[in-house]
Amino acid sequence: MAKVIDYFFGIGSPWAFIGLDAFSEMASRHGAVIRPHVISLIEDNGGIYSRNRPEARRAYWTKDLKRWAVLRGKTLNFENRAALSDPTPAGFMVIAAIEDGLDWLGLTRALQTAFWTDAADIGRSEVRQAIANSVGIDGTKLEECAQAEATQSIWRSNIESAKNTGVFGLPTFRYEDELYWGQDSLPFLERHLNGEKIAV
Repeated sequence: MAKVIDYFFGIGSPWAFIGLDAFSEMASRHGAVIRPHVISLIEDNGGIYSRNRPEARRAYWTKDLKRWAVLRGKTLNFENRAALSDPTPAGFMVIAAIEDGLDWLGLTRALQTAFWTDAADIGRSEVRQAIANSVGIDGTKLEECAQAEATQSIWRSNIESAKNTGVFGLPTFRYEDELYWGQDSLPFLERHLNGEKIAV
C-alpha cells in the first residue's frame, strides 16, 4: 500500500517555497504519494501572518528565512515586494491544475520561484498565465478554471478541512494522522516514513 502524505501549503508562503524541492525529493525516495491541499494560514488555529508580528520577530523571521534559503539552494528577493499584489489567485490556479490532473508540482515551483526569487507580480492574471504556459500548461484555459466557483469551493473546503485537522501554519505535512509543521520538520517526517516515528 502506497504511503500518502497530505501536503498543506500556499504559493505565498516563503517556507513552502524553500522546502518544496526537499519535500518532493523525499516523497519520491520513499515512493510516497503527495496529496496536495492549497490553503491560507489558519488564523483561528493560531497562524500569524508576518505583518502582524512584532518588529523584533519579523526581523528574526527574515534572517532565518535567508539562512534556510542558503541551505536549500534557494534565492529569496525581499526588495520592492510592497508593490506586489495578493498571490492567493495563483493558489486557485494550482487547485485547478490538481483537479485537471496536470503537473501541479511543476506549476507550484514555477509560481513560487517567480514570486519569491524574481519578485514577479503573480497576483496579475497575465503573469500567472505566462508562467503556466512556460511549464507546458495552457495558461488561458487554466485561468478560466481557476476562477470557476467549483475551484473556489475547493479552496474553502481545503481551509475548513485543514482547520479541523489542526493545521495552522505553512507548510504542514500529515502522514498517518501525524502533523509536521514547517519545512524544518522534514527530518521528523522522514523518520516516520522510515518506520521510526518519534513517540511523544
